This record gives sequence, structure tokens and C-alpha cells, in this order.
Amino acid sequence: MVRIVFGVIAGFFAWAIAWFGGEQILSAIGPEWFGAHQKAFEEAVANGGPFTADTTFLLIHIVLGSIVSGMSGFLAALIAGENKRAPLVLGFLLLAFGLLKAVLSWPYVPIWYHVIFTAVLIPMTIMGGKLKTAT
Repeated sequence: MVRIVFGVIAGFFAWAIAWFGGEQILSAIGPEWFGAHQKAFEEAVANGGPFTADTTFLLIHIVLGSIVSGMSGFLAALIAGENKRAPLVLGFLLLAFGLLKAVLSWPYVPIWYHVIFTAVLIPMTIMGGKLKTAT
């Protein structure tokens, strides 16, 4: 049980680090495009200003969230020594934070983004956990 808790905690922190790290890497690779959209979004959320979401920018966030969720599910399963409960609990924890993110960014991005982003968190985390048995 302790290993499952540590797996979930490690997976959560790994998700956060990989998510923010991925955003920073994408901003460094494409500062005039991705970086500019990221900065405009952060300023809009902080100041309540306008933001027009670019579909490609949002799709990249969904892909990044999917990849990071799979990686964190794998890590949670690896640390927990099992691939069912730890990734599932991690997925629900990520879903809770994903819903919080959706509430905070609701007026700035379209509803399809919120639905897809939160919908992939649990399945991708579980899929990442199932990869542990393949290794």
C-alpha cells in the first residue's frame, strides 16, 4: 500500500514536471509561435484579458498531456510494483486537477478542448501503467 501511495505521488510530480518542462521546450523551439501563444494565454488568465485560442496550439497541448499522462502512469506502476491501482488513482488525481484547470481557463478556450483534455487523462495514465507489464 505504501508503494502505491509513493507511486501515485511520484507520478503526479513527474506529470507536473514533464508538463511544464514540455511547455518550456516547445516555447524554446518555437518562441515566435508556441511561446507567443503560451505567453498570451498566461497573461489572459492572470489579467482577465482577451485570448483567441489557436486550434493547433490546443491540439499540441492535448498531445503533450496524453504523452505525459502515459509516462506518469508508467512511473506510478513501476514504483508501486503493480499496474492497476496506482495508475488508476493517479488518473483520478490528474482528472481532479484537470477539471480545476478547465474551470480556471473556461472562458479562454473552446469547450471541445476541455472535454478532450480531461477525457484523455485517465485512459492514458492507465495505458502507461499497462506498459509496465510489457517491459
